[in-house]
Parts: sequence; C-alpha cells; structure tokens
Amino acid sequence: MTTSASPDPTPTPRHKGIYVLPNLITLAALFGGFYAIVMSMNGRFDLATIGIFAAMVLDSLDGRVARLTNTQSAFGEQMDSLSDMVSFGAAPALIAYEWVLRDLGRWGWIAAFVYVSSAALRLARFNVNTAVVDKRYFQGLPSPAAAALVAGFIWVVVDTGFETPYLAWATFGLTLYAGLTMVTNVPFYSFKDVRMKKSVPFAVMILLALGIAVINIHPPTVLFGGFILYGLSGYGLYIWRRAKGIQTSLISTSTEEPDEAGLHD
Repeated sequence: MTTSASPDPTPTPRHKGIYVLPNLITLAALFGGFYAIVMSMNGRFDLATIGIFAAMVLDSLDGRVARLTNTQSAFGEQMDSLSDMVSFGAAPALIAYEWVLRDLGRWGWIAAFVYVSSAALRLARFNVNTAVVDKRYFQGLPSPAAAALVAGFIWVVVDTGFETPYLAWATFGLTLYAGLTMVTNVPFYSFKDVRMKKSVPFAVMILLALGIAVINIHPPTVLFGGFILYGLSGYGLYIWRRAKGIQTSLISTSTEEPDEAGLHD
C-alpha cells in the first residue's frame, strides 16, 4: 500500500515586483535633480534651475499616479524620498554654492550644508510622522518649495541679469531661511484636501486660465513670487492659529507616551 507524499508545509515565497509607472516618474524627477547638478557644474545655471522645477512637477505626479492606478508600495515611498533628497536637497545647495556662495568662503559652504542637512532631517521626520500629522498641512516648509525658493531666486537673477555687490549675501540669507524653515514646526497648507474629481464653478476655470496667462508674462518672476508668498504663508498661519488659540502642533496622537511630551504645546 502506497501513501501519498505530504504537501510541503513551507509555501514558496512570491517574488514581489516593482511597479513601473510611478517609479519611472520618480526616476525622471531624480534625473531632473541630477541634470541640475551637472548643468551648474558647467555654468548653465538657467538650465539647472529649470531642472529643479521639472523635478518638482514630476514629484507631484508620482504619488497621484500610484494612487490612481493602485500601485502604491513601500519601495516607491523610499524611492521617492531618495529622489527628493537629491533633487530638492543636494541639488539646490550645490547650485547655490557653485553660483555665488563659493565667493563667501566658509560662510558659503556652511549655508549650503545647513540647507542640505535640513532637507535630510525634514524628509526623515516626514517619513516618521506620516501617520500622525494632520494631512491638511505640512510640518515645516516642504522640500520642493524650499528648493523652489533657492532655484527661483537664481533663475530670476540669471534671466534678468540683475547685479548687486550683495548678491552672495542675499543668496546666503535665502538659503538659510529655506533650510531652517524646513525643520520648523510651522504649518504649511498641503492642498491634499483639494478634490480633483469634484466639480467646480465655471468661474474657477476662468481663474485658472488667468493664472496660466499671468505665469506666461515672465515665468521666473511669477513662479518665484508665488513661492515667496507660500514660504511666508506658514508663519502667517502659525501667528493666526496662536492668536485664535488653536493648537499649533500638527501631531495628532496622544501625549501619554514619554517621547511625545511637549509636542502638543
């Protein structure tokens, strides 16, 4: 009498693949940052700043594409963070340093390092606090907006040919502001509660068309001006919340754990 062989209790591990579309967009954003660094090394700061803005557009698309196609993954999240570190952390700092910060000697590289280290700290904090932060706001200035402040300023000056003996120090101050604002607890509106599938009044489409027309007047100046307003908006929102007695912390978990003491003040 023969007995059938017992089935192997150990299941065969399934090899997880990598979703192509969202990660392809993330790689394109990474290329934008890499391209910006290479162009700055060649003295083409106009093309370098365009590379940063192109990376911003692509970075805003990869997450949305992943959600629309139901292709979110832990790999994609980590890939996005690494791409952001290059495109919005290292690239703006190196472009600013190659442009005028090197003329300030050690002060120049200190400003560049403060920016790039702040970007790293901000991205690490974002990854850790994703589940506990109010989704309507960013905790500190998001790294793409910080990169837009630095790159936008360079783009405007290069495009207009503006010259001043204080240009290096102005870049120094703006780079420090962008870097340090990334690691504050100041709330910045995230626009994540805007529903793209929701119908809107016809007047909204008219305003969007006008916005596109205004940007075309002089893209460097208009875009930089817009990000200046956004870069200041967080402090305005923080002051308003304090004046109204609204909780300024974005952390939404309890205060029972010792590690969370003081986060909700």
